[in-house]
Amino acid sequence: MSGHRVDVLIVGAGPVGGYLADKLASSGLSVLLLEEHKEVGRPFQCAGLVNPDAMEKVGLESTILTSVWGARIHSPKGTCVEVGERGKIKTHVVCRKLFDEGVVSKALDKGSDIWLNSRPVSAEVSKDNIVVTVDRAGQTVEVEASLLCGADGAHSWVRRYFKMGRPTELMIGFQAELVGYSGAEGRLDMFTGEEVAPGLFAWAIPSGRSWRIGVWSLANDLKGRSCEQLYETLLNHPIWKERFAGAKEVARYCGPLPCGIVAHPVKQRVALFGDAVGLCKPTTGGGIGKAFQQIDEMAEGLIKAVQTNRLSLSDMKRIAKPLKAMKKDQKRARILRDLFLTDCDDDKLEKTFKTFAKPQVVKLINENGDIEKPVALGIKMLKEVPEFRSMAAGATWALLKG
Repeated sequence: MSGHRVDVLIVGAGPVGGYLADKLASSGLSVLLLEEHKEVGRPFQCAGLVNPDAMEKVGLESTILTSVWGARIHSPKGTCVEVGERGKIKTHVVCRKLFDEGVVSKALDKGSDIWLNSRPVSAEVSKDNIVVTVDRAGQTVEVEASLLCGADGAHSWVRRYFKMGRPTELMIGFQAELVGYSGAEGRLDMFTGEEVAPGLFAWAIPSGRSWRIGVWSLANDLKGRSCEQLYETLLNHPIWKERFAGAKEVARYCGPLPCGIVAHPVKQRVALFGDAVGLCKPTTGGGIGKAFQQIDEMAEGLIKAVQTNRLSLSDMKRIAKPLKAMKKDQKRARILRDLFLTDCDDDKLEKTFKTFAKPQVVKLINENGDIEKPVALGIKMLKEVPEFRSMAAGATWALLKG
């Protein structure tokens, strides 16, 4: 058993761990990234959407496969609502392999180190440090650090080992890569309804020469079905099957989407980030933008705490205060999502879509829609669209409490 000493040990070398390492190493801290796989960027388990603000922070435009400015949103019975304005980019679709590698490379350029094929086995916290036992390619190594950060995804080892709680929701996702799908340039498709995406929606996202077709749902809403079955139903649905005619599947991915910040996002000398802390958006499932925001808001406090070795539980809670506002916003977004989508049967969804399709409502969506900030749009629709005012009474108290 050999020893190793760093200021910060980060578990998980995805874009969240990489961005965090970049921020901390830029201040002169010694940072070590642990990645359980033998390469960065594999396996690929998400839709690969990165909003413009997050992209600007890392400057990896070379990884963009295509950019999305609009969407075609489909009701269970085929009503189509088209939103977005050409030229006003809402999100980028990236090659996640290149994107992840790019973010981590920037951290390495700042002086961070990385161990591939390495995972934590145990950890012990003391007043002065934290010692983590690591399986490094089959060899046991002890790493002493001032701070341990978990950026290790939905099934976070750090979160489970330190009993930091569970995300409020854990959605199940399934996605396939298809060539030959008949979509619209610069726009993604969203499909709703009990048959293809109970409680949430299915999607078709352009990714250069191919399309990412996926579904996600809560386990209780599946009623014994699998997301793979929902995907097959979508491909063969009588309303949309012509779009998939002649399409060829080239890859499959699956994974959970944790939504709802855990009860204990920090402990003494330990902090969670991104999916590990439950930062996925309840409205879209995306998490990179929110994770970057979390890091930006906590980095300065973490740097000072490590430099002064003040990382008690009370110190960590003070540093993590920005998460309270993020948790509140997440809860409000979930309330609005449930109101407009999750708690609606197909007949209610169809009625809602008829309202969405009205020109004045489409204009409202285009003027106020923000993939990262859906709450403002949802509240505005409740206030200004007459057909939705009956919903407002039931949602107002919950939103105020949230």
